[in-house]
Amino acid sequence: MNTTPTTSHWGAFGVRHAADGSVEAVPHPADPSPSPLLGGVGGSLRHTTRVRRPAVRRGWLEHGPGPSAARGSEPFVEVDWDEALDLLAAELLRVRTEHGNRAVFGGSYGWASAGRFHHAQSQLHRFLNQYGGYTGSRNSYSLGTSLVLLPHLVGDAEAVLRAGSSWPTITANTGLIVAFGGIPEKNVYVTPGGVTRHSTPGHLAELAAAGTGIVLVGPLRADLPEDIDAEWLPVVPGSDTALMLGLAHTLLAEGLHDRAFLDRYCSGFDTLAAYLDGSADGTAKDADWAARLCGIEAGRIRALARRMAAARTLVTVTWSLQRARYGEQPVWAGLALASMLGQIGLPGGGFGHGYGSMGDVGDTGPVLRLPFLPQGQNPVPDFIPCARISDLLLHPGEEFRYDGDSYTYPDIRLVYWAGGNPFHHHQDLGRLRRAFARPDTVVVHEPHWTASARHADIVLPVTTTLEREDLGGGRRDTHLIAMHQAVAPVGEARDDYAVLAGLAQRLGFEKEFTEGRSPRQWLRHLYTEWSSDLTESGIAHPPSFERFWADGEWQLPPGPEQHTLFAEFRADPVAAPLATPSGRIELASARIAAMQLPDCPGHPSWVEPEEWLGGAAAERYPLLLIANQPSTRLHSQLDTGAVSLAAKVAGREALQLHPADAAARGIADGDLLRVFNDRGACLVGAVLTDRVRAGVVRLPTGAWFDPVPGVEPPLCAHGNPNALTADLPSSRLSQGCTGQHALVQIERWPDDVPPPPVTVRHPPRFTADPRPSTVDRESHQ
Repeated sequence: MNTTPTTSHWGAFGVRHAADGSVEAVPHPADPSPSPLLGGVGGSLRHTTRVRRPAVRRGWLEHGPGPSAARGSEPFVEVDWDEALDLLAAELLRVRTEHGNRAVFGGSYGWASAGRFHHAQSQLHRFLNQYGGYTGSRNSYSLGTSLVLLPHLVGDAEAVLRAGSSWPTITANTGLIVAFGGIPEKNVYVTPGGVTRHSTPGHLAELAAAGTGIVLVGPLRADLPEDIDAEWLPVVPGSDTALMLGLAHTLLAEGLHDRAFLDRYCSGFDTLAAYLDGSADGTAKDADWAARLCGIEAGRIRALARRMAAARTLVTVTWSLQRARYGEQPVWAGLALASMLGQIGLPGGGFGHGYGSMGDVGDTGPVLRLPFLPQGQNPVPDFIPCARISDLLLHPGEEFRYDGDSYTYPDIRLVYWAGGNPFHHHQDLGRLRRAFARPDTVVVHEPHWTASARHADIVLPVTTTLEREDLGGGRRDTHLIAMHQAVAPVGEARDDYAVLAGLAQRLGFEKEFTEGRSPRQWLRHLYTEWSSDLTESGIAHPPSFERFWADGEWQLPPGPEQHTLFAEFRADPVAAPLATPSGRIELASARIAAMQLPDCPGHPSWVEPEEWLGGAAAERYPLLLIANQPSTRLHSQLDTGAVSLAAKVAGREALQLHPADAAARGIADGDLLRVFNDRGACLVGAVLTDRVRAGVVRLPTGAWFDPVPGVEPPLCAHGNPNALTADLPSSRLSQGCTGQHALVQIERWPDDVPPPPVTVRHPPRFTADPRPSTVDRESHQ
């Protein structure tokens, strides 16, 4: 049976239609390891949570724009498209006239559906730039800390994050991998923009078959595939930096460090050495010191350091480690540890950041620019680091530090969000609800009634990838996919492009926004420009647009199989210096030290987190919750799909805990639990496993936030861990997200108390229009 070609962040696939009107995702035939998430596509398409018509919050419609704590609880009024766009255009004009363009926040962070043209944030940013600009956001929740830190250390974050040593180079040359945070296989099924061939699972299988030595450092055994025979060091969460420093001290004390490499390729080692041996502060960071913090015996730490020095060793740090308080430190300490081994720039050795965090890290796909929609320039200079949205909305005029400079939060009156779900990504959702109560107007484009849509004033229904045409492909993808429309739009959903074109027409710049092109004409235009560039540069000769569209895909030119991070630098550090002040790897940074930030010293350091199992706060909340990425959906996408729903326990998100912690609380498998701290609580289903460290619980992110009405601090009936996480930055250097860890306590939900129901799998309440009829309104004008 024929299928309709398309792609997604979790894989390229074909859409097969069943006789009953349902659809099935069929993996691309070239994919050796299709993502399990494909099983969630069909059930999400026409789920009852789809936004079927434009809707306006009743209070906003009745009383006009203004701050409102009723967001998230008030019913909606469905309106027709013309009225919705008229209302929104008038509000955009009002805000610009009364407060200026900087009063519009268009950060719109999130994982919009895949597609090079219909990418929601790109469409919105293009529109807002032509509207006169907006306050934007920088970096990402995933990598906000490393994106700021790495340029100080190696001159270029992208070199580490997007061009790390390739998997074939690793499997052929590496003798030992020390994986801080592991190499979680669940994450490698996802790549932004699309992925046709999931190759990382195969490379991990090659490591297992070859018997490559692997040490998993982390509290979750599932952060490495079960079939890899690895040494597991279940460290206390948040203590990775202490372990790295203990390993580094052993290398230094036993003369196992590569002094020649450090002298030629690094700057600041003497400063780091003085910190390690205690001459700088009176405390030696030796294995005994590290053992007291990380929970791994000193003898094992010393033995591992010696093993690392005796082999071709790759030190890799997952992105999760920098997504925590003082997350700069494990990245910096991991780089310093690899530098002391002296193997950076050698095949199979050195430093890696993000293996197992994303599907394209270590990939061998093409290094090739794909077609994209031009966004233009934003005339407004104001911005925030993306994880500081609550601070922005709650504290206009307040100063904040970022990468050595000072900035001021503007006074935001209108929030415009397309292609993301801040009530998934952000921390301390009770605080975010208070922040979302402050603007005059919140606008959301959404296919589904997520928590973000429910906390908006104007909700505009938009299509998913299956309901439109597009070009698809991601970083290092092997194919460009012709994404054919597979089904008709659900309800009255429109493409983001059509929505914004309608607004642009009302605001007087439709011609500039659309350039007179329909979506299909844009696809042809973007493809033809891109194709011409490739042909003229001699890189490749893509087919005509007509041929490409008829074939459904075009296989891109292959990328290099063998690649070693910093090989050119190692070969000649004078001819190929790093873009750092010294031209070398900065093991101590005078630039960062000059910022005098107490939460980010000028060299890798142990900075004790406020919330960890070794601190005073653990006396009240003795369990450390890890809020990591789910295996059953992409962030919060597909939470209504079959794969995600099948993994629920007691009707809620599943929480994993150690049997000893369960026994101490009288908890059995499948019990309904309340997880809580001072910021909030959520209900979850219990899953007992010895594959988590005692004292640690795992609750993946992405369950749609479902606050129980009238309960403060919020109680999420569905199990969203961000009801519990703290809205604090990694440091004043990066202002990165810290949503990975939170201290909590857990108790069984009483058997004699009916639990609050999960309501987010149904639409919100709707009500009649509270205003006079159209005829009456016109007679009063």
